[in-house]
Formats: sequence, C-alpha cells, structure tokens
Amino acid sequence: MTGPGQTATEEILPRLRALLARQFSEAGSAPDDLPLPDALGERYDSLAALEFISAVENEFGIEVDFVADDLRHWFSQLTLAATFVARALEDVAVLGSPSSKERHD
Repeated sequence: MTGPGQTATEEILPRLRALLARQFSEAGSAPDDLPLPDALGERYDSLAALEFISAVENEFGIEVDFVADDLRHWFSQLTLAATFVARALEDVAVLGSPSSKERHD
C-alpha cells in the first residue's frame, strides 16, 4: 500500500529526471536510486549540482536553504531529491511559504 508521500514522490520523480536530462542527456536512463556522481561521472560536479538545484527551485516553486539543508545528501540521487521536494511542497501547503526547518525532523 502506498501513502500520500510516496504518491507525491512518484509524481515528482519524472519531473526531476526531465530537469536533470536537460543538463545531461544520459540522466534520463539512470536508475533513480543510483548516486548522481556515479550515474553522470565527473560531469556532475558542484556547479552542475547547483544548476540542478536552481532548476528544481524554479520548477517546483520552492526554496532550498544552501546552509541548513544537507544538499550533498538530498541531491545525491533522484529518489532523495524527490523526497526533499515532496516535503518542501508539503511545507508550502501547510505554512504558506517555503521553510526547510521542518523537513529534517
């Protein structure tokens, strides 16, 4: 049985994959749980990660806190990024504005 969070994550994953594929054509076929540095090699460096995060912010209308959020963890693979986005969207729905503090409990 799937819960609301899992459904949201499953809906977010294809959008994340599409965003990443705009930067890296081979990203469209990478497994969702494979670490992005392994899937994309040395091309997925800190600048590429920042570009991906910026694209995620724009696509979903969320804000990523580059200090408080553990970006190396949350954006290391697509499944984790989808969980991060789902939680951020829940925060926006409940709080009315992006807030990362509650996502890390």
